[in-house]
Amino acid sequence: MTGSPILEVGSLGCSIGRKRILDSVSFAVGRAEFVSLIGPNGAGKTTMLKCLMKILPFDGGAVRINGIDLHLLGQKELASYAAYVPQADSRYLPFTVEEFVMTGRYPYLSPFTACRASDRSAVRESMELTGIDALADRRMAGLSGGERQLVMIAAALAQGAEMMLLDEPAAFLDPGHERSVMRLLREINGRLGTTVLMVTHDINRAILTSGRVLVLDSGRLEYSGAAVDLISSGVLEKIYRREFDCIPHPDAGCDIIVPDVIEYDG
Repeated sequence: MTGSPILEVGSLGCSIGRKRILDSVSFAVGRAEFVSLIGPNGAGKTTMLKCLMKILPFDGGAVRINGIDLHLLGQKELASYAAYVPQADSRYLPFTVEEFVMTGRYPYLSPFTACRASDRSAVRESMELTGIDALADRRMAGLSGGERQLVMIAAALAQGAEMMLLDEPAAFLDPGHERSVMRLLREINGRLGTTVLMVTHDINRAILTSGRVLVLDSGRLEYSGAAVDLISSGVLEKIYRREFDCIPHPDAGCDIIVPDVIEYDG
């Protein structure tokens, strides 16, 4: 990491009721980095993103975005620095695609101002980059899961933030749409220089897409390092309590996990 980080997390703690979800987590994310956050179910990954976006309160530690204490940022100011793409769900929103992407401009609008030329331009450019401009007049309810996910990313892009936080952006997508989403995120990161922090359960995707991987387990950070070194680190066997078979990827020059053959002995 070179230069000042865009995100600094220090000794972060979060409890929901009596359950400790995050316990003294510390890490930093550099500008224009692509970082994946992985870990078992219940590790605290989604809670982490929600704390960073002030959706959930944290009860210990500190977060700084662009060098500013998170507690000092109002929601609109935070949205100008960080855009959040939550997990996909089945709710149908009463918008056309273009109307929904325009909601990403909310940090710069008020209920009493009309959309400006700059807002319309940002929406148009975001739709073109994500390849959804032909869907502009379609209703969100009529889109496939993959199309809706691209619309969600387009709205985050229209927000104009320096950092994008995504919670399992390719979950439940078929291989074609998954590839489209991941290629888009790489382009957003590489061409626009947008910092990406992505939660994923797909270990191979984290290895092949990210520059760095963070590993959470039971609310604690167990690994922060280069994605290509994740397999050799031994942390996966520790956090998932099992062994993995691995092979070299033919193009990437690093090891990836081989899917299990599931046998039935009955």
